[in-house]
Amino acid sequence: MLYIPGQQGKMCDSLTRREILEVGGASMLGLALPALLEQQARADSKPGGSKPGWKKAKSVILIYLQGGPSHIDIWDPKPDAPENVRGLFKPIRTNVPGIWLSETMPLLAQQMDKATLIRSVSYTPNGLFNHTAAMYQMLTGEQADKVSPSGQLEPPSPSDYPNVGSHVSKFLPPEVAMLPFVMLPRPLQESNVIGKAGTAGFLGKAYDPYYLYPPGEDTDQKKMEKLKLDDLTLRAEVSQNRLERRAKLRTTIDSGMPELEKAVSSFALDSYYEKALGLILSGRAREAFDLTKEPDKVRDRYGRHTFGQSTLIARRLIQAGTRFVQVNWPSVANGDPQTTAWDTHAANFGPLKNLHCPKLDSALSALLEDLSQRGMLQDTLVLAVGEFGRSPRMGVSTSGNGNAPDGRDHWPYCYTAMIAGGGVPGGRVFGKSDATGSTPVENAVHPTDLLATVYHTLGIAPETIIYNHLNQPRELVKGKVVTGLF
Repeated sequence: MLYIPGQQGKMCDSLTRREILEVGGASMLGLALPALLEQQARADSKPGGSKPGWKKAKSVILIYLQGGPSHIDIWDPKPDAPENVRGLFKPIRTNVPGIWLSETMPLLAQQMDKATLIRSVSYTPNGLFNHTAAMYQMLTGEQADKVSPSGQLEPPSPSDYPNVGSHVSKFLPPEVAMLPFVMLPRPLQESNVIGKAGTAGFLGKAYDPYYLYPPGEDTDQKKMEKLKLDDLTLRAEVSQNRLERRAKLRTTIDSGMPELEKAVSSFALDSYYEKALGLILSGRAREAFDLTKEPDKVRDRYGRHTFGQSTLIARRLIQAGTRFVQVNWPSVANGDPQTTAWDTHAANFGPLKNLHCPKLDSALSALLEDLSQRGMLQDTLVLAVGEFGRSPRMGVSTSGNGNAPDGRDHWPYCYTAMIAGGGVPGGRVFGKSDATGSTPVENAVHPTDLLATVYHTLGIAPETIIYNHLNQPRELVKGKVVTGLF
């Protein structure tokens, strides 16, 4: 329920102060006072207009491929490498001369004029690493500091560094009554560590994403038809007229409760109250989640699977005014590669060819085509990336995991990200890997550089000073903007 906490006390229509300030009884986002108050901790962004790409994007869609897909078998084929490196897939031409993809991505190959491949993402892990530690770095820009012997982190903590989307929702709240940051269709997860790197951490729950995790198995074709949006809907017993009447009582509250007025005078309560109320009354968010509004041919184009329909929802959310949408690959990061996961320590090729790549291919290609046709790509930044790639050589252990002869282990030393829109020209390759896809030989890009670039395109200076849970000053992210992308 969205409310401003206060002392109990009856008002003119026998409602408590708490009840008066509830917004329609909607349990939206689990937010309390911070969600409605002015962002007092916001630091001033330094102007970055002299650098290419500054403030070219208004919103971001992050396609987060948790589990670590194989770069060689998808984005960066190596047909001339030894057999135990190049694998089973052949390269195919794209619609851009000189750019080749794996045969697993035929639809995306026809949309490469709209995107840039960064084939030189690279970092050296700090000690033991597995999915959670790598995801934490990729999505917060900070190194893991509490890694267990298995490579995992502790569960989410209020002292965690915030997800990139949480910072964006704080610095750039939506211009309309809309959810600022949405994450779907399942949590970030490795084994029993759920949600790490997917919260607002020390920024507070006010900046957590709106989590949309539909019920059902991730292989369920009807999963996205089971969306429950009760928290964005008025309770049956609370009419819109009554909700609007409650809103008008703000005048009474402001004049009759000077102690409350004094307490919130510096927080621009009016503006944030109106936005919260408007979100419920406008129905904008509920409309964005309603896939029945889309023609069947569009839904088919994205793919009638969880990932495809979630990617379509991302476009609808951005179109409705959301700033940041994170679409997580719908699988536990270290799940079963035979069903849903990218974690192909064994049987790398069958699952990629028959299950995972067709889903990725349909959804990504449709998103680029759709955004372009709607004129949205120019100010929507799209970034598709995982926490690492897979080992170039098959059957070797690089992270302490066992690997079958036809499997690939974790490989953070060189992998690929795809970026499009937001001022990034399409039809290009940035950076270069060596002959086996093992290490960058040109323009290495650290994950923190990717985050710095995301912030930069939105007009948020990466060097902006924030304060952590200990009130210590920190840069927003210790990365360099990849200006060569623009």
